[in-house]
Order: sequence, then C-alpha cells, then structure tokens
Amino acid sequence: HTAVLLDKEGEPVMRSVYWTDTRSVPERDMLEREHGDLIRARCKHSVDTIWSLPEIMLARRLDPESFARTERVTFAKDYVRGRFTGDTVTDYIEAEGSMLFDYDRRDWVDELLAVAGLTRAMMPRIVSPLDIAGYVTREASSATGLAVGTPVVTGATDTAMEVLAAGAVRPGDATLKLATAGRVCVVTDTIVPDRNIVNYSHAVEGLFYPGAATKSCASSLRWFRDCFGGDYAEMDEQAEKIPLGADGLIFNPHLMGELTPYADPKMSGSFVGIRSSMGRGHFARAIMEGVALSLLDCKLYLEERGITLGGRVYSIGGGAKSPLWRSIVADCLGITLAVTERSDSSLGSCMLAAVAAGYFGSIEEAAERCNRVVDVTEPNPENTEKYRKLYVKYKRVGELLSELAHME
Repeated sequence: HTAVLLDKEGEPVMRSVYWTDTRSVPERDMLEREHGDLIRARCKHSVDTIWSLPEIMLARRLDPESFARTERVTFAKDYVRGRFTGDTVTDYIEAEGSMLFDYDRRDWVDELLAVAGLTRAMMPRIVSPLDIAGYVTREASSATGLAVGTPVVTGATDTAMEVLAAGAVRPGDATLKLATAGRVCVVTDTIVPDRNIVNYSHAVEGLFYPGAATKSCASSLRWFRDCFGGDYAEMDEQAEKIPLGADGLIFNPHLMGELTPYADPKMSGSFVGIRSSMGRGHFARAIMEGVALSLLDCKLYLEERGITLGGRVYSIGGGAKSPLWRSIVADCLGITLAVTERSDSSLGSCMLAAVAAGYFGSIEEAAERCNRVVDVTEPNPENTEKYRKLYVKYKRVGELLSELAHME
C-alpha cells in the first residue's frame, strides 16, 4: 500500500513515503479526531501511520508543489506492472491497505479521497487479483525480451502472495512471517474489526487473513548488523552459544513504533539488563528473543479475540531461514513451525498467474501442487515455560516504554 503519485505523463512526481515512516503522526492524529469512526466503519482498519492515506497527506505537507502536479495515483507493485502494460488498475486486496477504500462495497470512499486532496478520477480502477490487467507492450517487449501481447495478471500484495505460496488456503491455516515486519496471520471466513488486527482479503474469494503484527522484526537484526558490523551467519553462530534468556538481557523491538498490541507509532525500542560481561552474541540472541516475545504478544492478542492458530503454522520470510530463530520462535509461542520448499511472494504470484492462465483449476489446486514441507520445528515444552516467565518481564518493560513515549 505504498502510494505512487504520477504526473500527466505517468512519471512519479516525488519519492514515495514508505509504510514504516512515522512522520505522519500529525496526519494520523487529525484523521483519528475528525474521521476515525468513518475509517473504522468503512475501511475496517484502525487509524495509523502505516496506511496510504496518511502517507499521501504527509507527501502533500512535505512537498506541496510536487503534489500539485499529481494527476493519477497508483501503488508500488501496480506502478511496476503498469510499465509493462500501460494499465491503470489495482486489485481490491491492495486497495484495502490504502485507508481510502470501502471494504464491504469494494469502492473508493469519496469523503476520504477529499481529505487527501484526491478525486475518484485520479484513482485506479479496482479489479480482482486474478484479472488480466493488460498485455506486454511493444516498448516493454523491446526493453525486456518478453513477447508482445503476453497477458499480465493483476496480482496482489506481498503478504497475500506469501500466504498463498506457503499453502495457507483453508480456514485455520496460519502463517508466521519473519521479515521486515513480523506477522501472525490466520485464514478465516470472516474479518475481525479491531484496532490491533489488520484485515485483508485472501486470494481465495470469500476468505480473509486477519493478522497481528510487530513492526520491526528482521529489520531489528538488520539494524544491529548495520550499526555494529558482522553478518547474519556469524550472529546466528554467536547467539546459539548464549543460553535462553540471554543472561538477563531483554530487547523490546519497537524501533519504528509498534503495532500489536499498542498501535503506537511513538514507542521506541530498548535493551534492558546490559552487563559488562556481555558480548555480541548476547545482543543477537536478545534481538531474536525480543522479536519472538513480540510475536507471542500477537498470538495471545489473536487468541483473546477467538482467532486460534492451528496445530502447524507455516514459517515464511527471510528470518525463517535461520534454524536458531525458528527454534526460538517455536519455543516462545509453543507452536510447530513448518517450512515449505518455497514461500516467497514471487512464487505466490506465479501460482496466481498459473491459475489465471488455466494451468490450475483453482487456487487451492495450485497450493496443493506447488507446496512441499521440507522442515518442521517442534517446540520444547520446558523452553516454552521459561519464555512465558520471561514474557512477564518483557511486558513490564513494554508498558514502561509506552508510558515514556508520551511523557513531555
């Protein structure tokens, strides 16, 4: 749901605002104050900085001159696809992340467009992820080698495609994502409107994948690597030598604010319990455990609202490549994690295209044919109990961080 603002020539008028950017807090506050009830009723989301509407409003505030040249709005993946086809459409799953879209009617909300300084005429036409958006143009063919006239399927968001790629296509199936953000998603046949639950439609018509999220997941480990050096394999090796609980070092991963259960872009992260005897391995282990504890927050929040994870959960995202991190998460949440041969959004997109092209009779068939579990991580009950005790301390630190974030 990263909006791309285009001029009359179809070129971006400015750089896009990314979903982790929290500079739109003033816009978020205004939207909550003046339009909060409308947004919750029509968009089924809480008001937050992560959606397209506040991002667009921030872009207008930062560069009103460039914004004034905007003739058309698209979204990141639709902009890329449009370079191949010249199309101006988006899918309803992408639109659901804009906070400009009526979830039930599948149509733009004129009142919210007006708040952003946009009109209905500037917005893309809304279609199904399985629809043909257009065909490879002669210009795109010359640049890429793809055949002129090749049909191009509309597609959908990265997480929707990862959920599909993992094989989570039936109610009760679940995914746990260790990527830039961390997500716990459960496939359901209904949405769950709640300030801390993100509601998106599934690629399978009539299904949804409501989820809870922690904002800084693998990005926490990347931040640590970028600041203090080393590589992921080295950090894994060092962290594996450190005992559960990192000798008392606790990390709260709110580096860019937090989603579940705080819905607070002002929160910050912390290391608590640092001692002079600690080394790089302690910090790497604490980061992995802190993210796992944040995902436990997500799991417990979902369960409190009647959304339960099945016996096996598909682990996806770059962080899932680490056996150590998968083991920590499985122990912390007390769940079995399954890893499929491939679970990238690119595979989900290929599966969707294959269904649209008639290679598979349904999305469910594509999931069955294209997925194979290659590894399973079982939780250690003794470790699960230890993490539940550590979770009490982690939550107390989180409460203090939330309080400090709003002190003058």
